This record gives sequence, structure tokens and C-alpha cells, in this order.
Amino acid sequence: MPSFSLVSEFTPCGDQPQAIEAISKAILDGTKSQVLLGVTGSGKTFTMANIIARINRPSLILAPNKTLAAQLYSEFRHLFPDNAVEYFVSYYDYYQPEAYIPTTDTYIQKDSSINELIDKMRHSATRSVLSRSDVVVVASVSCIFGLGAPEDYLSMRIDIAPGMDLPRERLLYQLVSIHYQRNDMDFHRGVFRVRGDRVEIFPAYEEDKALRIDYFGDEIENIFEFDPLRGTTHRRLNQVTLFPASHYVTRKATLERATRSIIEELKDRVDFFRNENKLIEAQRIDERTLFDLEMIQEIGYCNGIENYSRHLTGRLAGQPPPTLLDYFPGEFLIFVDESHIAIPQIRAMYKGDRSRKTTLVNYGFRLPSALDNRPLKFEEWTQRTRQIVYVSATPAEYEMAASKDRIIEQIVRPTGLIDPVVHVRSARNQVDDLYGEIHDRQQRGERILVTTLTKRMAEDLTEYYTDLGLAVRYLHSDISTMERMDIIRDLRLGKFDALIGINLLREGLDIPEVSLAAILDADKEGFLRSARSLVQTFGRAARNINGTVILYADRMTASMQQAIDETNRRRAIQQQYNQAHHITPRSVQKTITDIFDMAYESPATLPHQTAETPVGFGPGGDIESAIIDLETQMQAAAKDLAFEKAAQLRDRIKALRKRLLFES
Repeated sequence: MPSFSLVSEFTPCGDQPQAIEAISKAILDGTKSQVLLGVTGSGKTFTMANIIARINRPSLILAPNKTLAAQLYSEFRHLFPDNAVEYFVSYYDYYQPEAYIPTTDTYIQKDSSINELIDKMRHSATRSVLSRSDVVVVASVSCIFGLGAPEDYLSMRIDIAPGMDLPRERLLYQLVSIHYQRNDMDFHRGVFRVRGDRVEIFPAYEEDKALRIDYFGDEIENIFEFDPLRGTTHRRLNQVTLFPASHYVTRKATLERATRSIIEELKDRVDFFRNENKLIEAQRIDERTLFDLEMIQEIGYCNGIENYSRHLTGRLAGQPPPTLLDYFPGEFLIFVDESHIAIPQIRAMYKGDRSRKTTLVNYGFRLPSALDNRPLKFEEWTQRTRQIVYVSATPAEYEMAASKDRIIEQIVRPTGLIDPVVHVRSARNQVDDLYGEIHDRQQRGERILVTTLTKRMAEDLTEYYTDLGLAVRYLHSDISTMERMDIIRDLRLGKFDALIGINLLREGLDIPEVSLAAILDADKEGFLRSARSLVQTFGRAARNINGTVILYADRMTASMQQAIDETNRRRAIQQQYNQAHHITPRSVQKTITDIFDMAYESPATLPHQTAETPVGFGPGGDIESAIIDLETQMQAAAKDLAFEKAAQLRDRIKALRKRLLFES
């Protein structure tokens, strides 16, 4: 079995060795639940990576939001460059679920915008989980939503190799059956094209690599991997396994069985509505379901096919749907990062989804089986988690109780950094006082995080400070996943100095350049100003030697006092360790990289690309300037339809980014 190869210039230190040893031993002893109580900046990610490398099992890292998931994905990719590290989150940039409002007789059709890169990465994740054992998947809690059955997804893969007797027409039929589309003009992900005795396929899980299959009669003569834009060949392949372009693929026999089952349910539902004298609902469900069935029979797919997942997977009413967890074979580890946030999300997802779909079913927009297209219930989730480690600086009551005193503390930071000093100031002039603090740190080249209570205040404050000449931006849930990554990277690069948000800035956000975390209206007790939330926000300034926290409040609340007391306890532990080991605190140093650059390939798997060594380039800034210039040239070349030149510039940009990654 392939093993995990952890690559790092660092070795475990501080509290990390005892945490790694204790958790690893408990996992090998069969312990189901544990808590890693690690303070911000103590290297929880490095600890998790060491545990994975020691236990050598496939692992799922669960994060409460896409921003944190992307950060973890980037970190694990650099720790395990020779293994499969994947990213699995919701692929919607915009999502309006199907809904019906009876009071106004308003039907809202499902509307969404799919992010192609994330869709590709989801397919890459399921492929790796099914084909490799050395895999780490970083996922958001959306991974507990229903997904196509893994047995169908795996059974419908296409294995091809040179010398195989596989007529071209049969291959094309198989490609269509796994939801690849033929398009001889526009070649992109999930598409194949035919040119005489040559079939070219763009796998759904690749971004810049495609397959070229050459035939000699009915025999496959050669298989090549090539650049779909330039047409240049990368390498010859001895065999290829092609996975479906959709997670909702079904075998023909399964499709026929599902069709019969859907028709039976439709007949029962129409009879029910007619007996209740609900003729409109009866007609509605009949027309909508028959239309979907016709689409499924003709092309094997329909919009909203996930609502028929119970029939397609052969599960009984009420049974849990297949999810990403079902794709993992055998024993695997689960780490729930920032568990105090992720666990409540898992608890809440089922009920919210159920309420909306019940209305659709009652008014004839969906069959009752659509209720089984759902996220897992919390009880079902716990049944599927064989061994789990809850990771948080502030674990909640559930994790503590579930772990039965298996709580491993990781308080001491390897860097010697002490928790930030907390100041309490009056909220009466908080905006003007904060302006002065931002201005001072701007002069020192440091960064600032500011938390507000509302989106509007974040936006208004950003506008106000911008008008005063400060470089400030805001971040909240209305901003798309990719844009959030760019904003955080720009903050670290110093393109602006202060980032203002609500609660996205609390858990796990790793920005060592931040020396000040300011919390406005800290005395407005509630979820965003609870003791747990305050401790998490304090941690954003814990990676910088000048870390400071300012609480703007007119009274000392119980939550504020509890958070300050816990911070002082941790400060005392770290100071005692530093004195005993003669450690001088130093700020965390972390490379600034583009999280989704070379999204699937690691540097070790890019043999066709060579790193540039341009004359006169120094480390860091000079290369970044060259990248910006090359990007401008690439866009100009694409605009002039000089696609080969644009592709060459793209390859140079990738090579420079790779060099910057290793020199920073």
C-alpha cells in the first residue's frame, strides 16, 4: 500500500510531539473520538499531517467553510507533495434552490452558477479516493449531501490500454453512457472529439491535460497525454482509467429499474392527490415527472436528477443517501477542524433542507422520494465516522462529551509566540480610535483585521476609511469563494492593509502579517461575541510577535472576562515554557502562494514543465512583477487570437510561480 510521505523542513516541537504520540496511539488502539485542543499558531495542521503520515490511512479533513478549506488544502498539498491531496466543496458560486411559497403561489425554479474549477476538483477527489489509498481530502460540510452511488461511479469507469481490442464505436458509446459529450469544435472538460482513427478525450477531472487515443483497426495502438490548447504531447501512457463526467451516472439495468420504480411512485402520488380532490397538484406532478423520465430515457440525465437518487441507488424510503463518506474504502480517519463550528452546521443541515422540500412535495412539484435527496442526519453522520479527531482551540460541549476525557492540549507554540495582549477601550469613539491604530500599523507594514456585527457596517466602514486614504477592503458571505482567496492573498502581499468582516475572520484564518485584531461593539453579547467566538478572534493576532487585540466596549461582559482569563492562562503556560527552554519568540513565517495554482498537479508530477531561470531575477518581488507583466502579455495575445503564444506565456507564468513557491 502506498505510504504518505511528509515533506517539511520542520520537526515537531513544543506540545506537538506529545500530541502526535497520544492521538496516534489512541487511533491504533481503536479509540473512536478524541479532541485536539490546539491554540492558534501551535501548528495543528502540522500535527494532523504527522498523525496521517504515522497512521498511513486515507483521511478526510472537514472544515466549516470554503475559505478555511482552501487554506488547509494549500497547506496539505505542500506537506504531502507526492500524495493525492484533494479539495471537495460545494461547486456553486451562486445557488438558488427550488422552492414554493404557498401564501403567494410563487414557484422559484432552481438557479445556479457552477464553478468549473471546483467541479473539476470534486471529480478529481472522488477519482483519487476510489483509486488510491494515499489520499487526503479537504472538504466543507457540504460533503454530507447526497452524491451519486459510488458503486455505479466505480463500475462505469473505462479502463483502456495500448493493444486492447476495443472498437472505436464501442468506446464512443461508453463515453456517452458516462455523460461525456461529443463536440468536434469546442474541446473542454467532459467532452470528446473524433478525428478519423483518433479519439481525443478531455477528462472531467483535468484542467490542462487531455487524452489522445490512436486506433489501428479495432485495436488501440497508442495513448498519449497532451496539452488540449497547443496540441503538444506530454507523454505516452501504458494504461488509463477514465472516470465518469458526472457523479450521477447509472448503468442501463439500473436506469430501467429506476424508471419502473419512479412510474409506480408517480401512479400512487397521482391517485393520492385525486382522492384528496387536489386536481391541480395531480396534473402538475404527472407532467413534471413524465417530462423528467423522458429526458432520463433519452440522454440518461435530467435537470434535478438528484431528486430521483433514491430510485437510482436502489435505497429504501428513509434510508440515508450515498455521500462522499461512502466513497472512502475501508478504514479512514476524519479530522473536524474548528469543530465547535462544523458540528452545529452538520446538525442543522438536514432540518433546513427537509422543510423546503416538504412544501414542494405537498404541492405536487416533487415526488415524496425527493425527500431522500438530502444531507445526512446527525445520527447517520455519527454512525459513519469510525474514528474521528475534533480539532479546535475552543471545543464545544458535544466534542468534549463524545471524547470522554480524551482531550489532548497543544498550548505551547513552537515559535515561542505568546497570546496577544488584550486591551479594552470605550466604544464611543471606536471608529476614530481604530483609524489611528490602522494608520500606525500601516506605517510599520503590518496588517489589521476588524470584526463588525453586520455586513452593512463592514461595507460602510470600508467606504469611510477608504475616503480617508486608508487601503481597506471588506470580506463577507456575499463574496464568491475564489474572490475570497484573492482578497486574503492580497492582504498578505500588502496590496491593502486592513480587512473588515463579520464572522469569516474568526476560525482558522492564517495570516501571520496581522498584528492587530480589533473587535467593534464587543459588549453586544450573542453568538458573534460569545467567549468562544472572542477567543477565536483573538487568535488571528497570535501569529505575529507584535500581536494585539482591542475590544471596543462600554462594559465588561461575562463573555469578555472569560475570554480574557483563558487568554491570560495560555499566556502564562507559554511564558513558562519559553523561560525553561530559553526561547525567544518570533513571528510565524509562511509562504504566500496562490491556493489554486496548479490545482491538481504537484510540482513532482509536471515533467513537461521546466522552471525558468531568468537573468536578473531575485527572490520574491522581482518574480511577482515579471508574472504580472507576463499575464498582461498573455491576455493581449489571447485577445489577438494568438493562442499558441498565449499558451507559451501561460507555461512561463506557471514555471515562475513554481519557482516563487520554493524560493519564498
